[in-house]
Amino acid sequence: MGPLAGLKVIELAGIGPGPFCAMLLADMGAEIVRIDRTGPRPESNLSLRGRRSIALDLKKPEAVQAALRLCRSVDGLIEGFRPGVMERLGLGPDACLAANPRLVYGRMTGWGQTGPLAASAGHDLNYLALSGSLYLMGRMEERPAPPLNLVADMGGGGMMLAFGMLCALLERERSGRGQVVDAAMVDGAALLATSIYARRAQGTWQDRRGTNLLDSGAHFYEVYETKDGGYVAVGALEPQFYAALLEGMQLDPAGLPEQMDRARWPEMKRLFAEVFRSKTREQWTRIFEGTDACLAPVLAPSEVASHPHHRARDSFQRTAGALRPAAAPRFSRSSPDIPSDPPWPGEHSDELLAAFGFEEREIAELRRAGALA
Repeated sequence: MGPLAGLKVIELAGIGPGPFCAMLLADMGAEIVRIDRTGPRPESNLSLRGRRSIALDLKKPEAVQAALRLCRSVDGLIEGFRPGVMERLGLGPDACLAANPRLVYGRMTGWGQTGPLAASAGHDLNYLALSGSLYLMGRMEERPAPPLNLVADMGGGGMMLAFGMLCALLERERSGRGQVVDAAMVDGAALLATSIYARRAQGTWQDRRGTNLLDSGAHFYEVYETKDGGYVAVGALEPQFYAALLEGMQLDPAGLPEQMDRARWPEMKRLFAEVFRSKTREQWTRIFEGTDACLAPVLAPSEVASHPHHRARDSFQRTAGALRPAAAPRFSRSSPDIPSDPPWPGEHSDELLAAFGFEEREIAELRRAGALA
């Protein structure tokens, strides 16, 4: 089931954006075969849901040959090593595309396959910093604020790789040929800020943090503390939404500055902060329920699954006994199944190799050689 049913992809074990990309494809019905490392079992990871696992020691030539054999009958491959590592293993694009010219070979790195930083180590925050996007995030007179690892790793990395691989798979239907997809987190993190670059070009965004429409500069696009120590998020950008916000706050617009009077924004933020501290989060939620004021309670992860909207849409589900976000987006006709629990490394080694045409004798030889766990 799912819109990607019938698609087969090999995932080389990694962390972060590569597995996230594979999870997105698996959620949509693709068959993901994860090649795990041999050795001690790591902790179960919810982002590894929906696939089966073979454990191969790719330092063994027998394991490399087995992996190349798997490549012959799949549509794609995902790897997240530094440039050159897969080539040294004997599983670089040239070798894999020689085995299967229709293969889409997805490469997930921080800095990309080329450029002076290509071989350097890094993490989400580093890529985000160099992309220009981190500079934009934060409050006035404060340091740039790390947005977890959601922007470079997951959005600019894993999602961009999934998008790129699907683009290459669509192109393959016309050309009949596979290709390499070079997905760099630094590129993706920059791309996600396109709308901000557009505002800068229009002269409506300045580089000083905390002074702009969407970076906590505006009083009507901000997070406020409530009486009980909770928080509400306000996003009343449009005039009609702002009017609904003022009405719920019992503020008379006639005695207030114009919404877009930037010089008065700091003053209005102090006023809004005082008003929102006068009631609890639950009280404000009830006041604005059913309005277009664009106010929402800031929910903790422990609260989200019980919210009526999430319950109605089944937006959170359980995998391996743990709460997780459900697959997205939704489809009217080809809805995917609920993904299976994350596999243990090597859990499906024998059955998968058999499904790829390996005979029992060949599987036994791989195990004797220490190439298969």
